[in-house]
Amino acid sequence: MDHDEKRRTTLKALVGLAAIAPAAAYGRPLKESPLRTDRLRPPGAVREEDFAGHCIRCGRCVEVCPYHCVVPLDVRDGVNAGTPVVNVREVPCYLCMKCTDVCPTGALKPLPLEDTRMGLAIIDKDACAAWNGTALCRTCYSVCPLRDKAIVFDEMLPRVVDDVCTGCGVCVNACPVVQNDQGQKAIRVEPRS
Repeated sequence: MDHDEKRRTTLKALVGLAAIAPAAAYGRPLKESPLRTDRLRPPGAVREEDFAGHCIRCGRCVEVCPYHCVVPLDVRDGVNAGTPVVNVREVPCYLCMKCTDVCPTGALKPLPLEDTRMGLAIIDKDACAAWNGTALCRTCYSVCPLRDKAIVFDEMLPRVVDDVCTGCGVCVNACPVVQNDQGQKAIRVEPRS
């Protein structure tokens, strides 16, 4: 191995350690998924197990998003640092699909809006004003980009259609019912496995 090759190998190792050290310092497992309730990958993302390996952290998806909903993870997420997520409680995905058009590696693949499956909206029937009888609320239904397909209104109650919901989070962001100090709403989006 020549001097330059040794140097490159050493630099790669140092960069790898720099990526994982913050995660270890914060007590997070290195391979822990950064996805959780209301925090999802952008549309067209490859399987989560493969995402960190496909994404080169170029930031193009972040730059092109006109709504500023796609944001990079920080160093606390270890090997996932720099990869994109959408925090739907803060800014939902409005499904413009621009991020899929600019991804150079295929970590985000172009697909029709209707085929997007970022996550699945779930209504907490105990907290939902319509379901618990507190009010006649139609907010999630009214704002859904696939109204009457992804969220339907049955007998004055909202219902999510699992195999149509894109997981965009527009319903979560608009929901007027906040359940706790963490900002949990009466509807949430769980990442799809």
